[in-house]
Amino acid sequence: MPLSELINLRQLLHQTPEIAGEESATAEKILSFFTNLKPDQSIQNLGGNGLAFVFKGENPGKRILFRAELDALPIQETGEPSYKSKTEGKAHLCGHDGHMTIICGLGEKLASQRPQHGEVVLLFQPSEETGEGAKRILDDPKFEQIKPDFAFALHNLPGFPLHQSVIRKGTFAAGSTGLTIALTGKTAHAAHPDAGINPAQVTARLIQTLPKLPEKLKNFALVTVIHAELGSLAFGTSAGRGSLSLTIRAFDQKDLDGLIEMIKTEASRIASAEKLGIEFSLVESFAVSKNDPNAAEIAEKCIEELGLEIVEKTEPFRWSEDFGLFSQSCPAYLFGLGSGENCPQLHEPTYDFPDELIETGIRIFEGIAREVNG
Repeated sequence: MPLSELINLRQLLHQTPEIAGEESATAEKILSFFTNLKPDQSIQNLGGNGLAFVFKGENPGKRILFRAELDALPIQETGEPSYKSKTEGKAHLCGHDGHMTIICGLGEKLASQRPQHGEVVLLFQPSEETGEGAKRILDDPKFEQIKPDFAFALHNLPGFPLHQSVIRKGTFAAGSTGLTIALTGKTAHAAHPDAGINPAQVTARLIQTLPKLPEKLKNFALVTVIHAELGSLAFGTSAGRGSLSLTIRAFDQKDLDGLIEMIKTEASRIASAEKLGIEFSLVESFAVSKNDPNAAEIAEKCIEELGLEIVEKTEPFRWSEDFGLFSQSCPAYLFGLGSGENCPQLHEPTYDFPDELIETGIRIFEGIAREVNG
């Protein structure tokens, strides 16, 4: 398939976005594309709407996996490409349409020339944006059939020159999680607040105290207050319930896990002293994306051989990527591809994946596949 047809595919995917957990029609489009390529094995409904396609070599060898994401964002697109999203309030504003197209292009390369040994798995993951998809993939019994020796992924990066490869040893992107603290006291008349237990003072104290806890850690960590709620807009009532939501992030998985426990312990202590009930709920949990040195050596050798400009980040990115969970299950490598210094940032309503990156991404991934599997 000429590059122009891959660009058409990318733009079709852009027009028909589906958000996390709803990617069935997107999966159908990908399945239709791969049916013509006749992979040696196809797995559907993997961890939800996920798909995997396996291309096998004649001889035994390593099994490597390349991952793309199926889901779009629940944001209204305000840019005006000719292929603008046709779905109200939903758009591919993170470039997953481009990432999928790169993996489709890699599938074409593998279909026309199978690897010499081992297996190459092309994975299309659902629900990346909510941090749920990778876990569902890894927990699916069907994943055992494709469990890799190495896993690779890329992400386009606005703000970096077009085609520049952004690499990093060790942690590439932070781990993060959302945490909601629910406080339960006792509602009372606003004229007699002493007859109730109002969470207001505890909520205020938690807002002041919890963001300071990362100061106890040596490495980067951050607690951001993102939402607070107290009682209801009833002027005759002293609140009896409240909640506080935080985003917690760190560059080290142990720091992240430890910080969550520190927050729970401190919040419980403060709430208990005021006789408040307390409950915790975690949402949108992303593991730290940690690059394996052996996987890094393979990928970076291929990038260098292609003559692409390389920049090595001194510090990890503060945002999170669901690919991080794969790096806990096998040696993995995540890198960035610059999508232009003037490209709108990810998740902005005018963002659009640059089609010029499709060929670059295919060349890097094919180089990695040929390096490992011949």
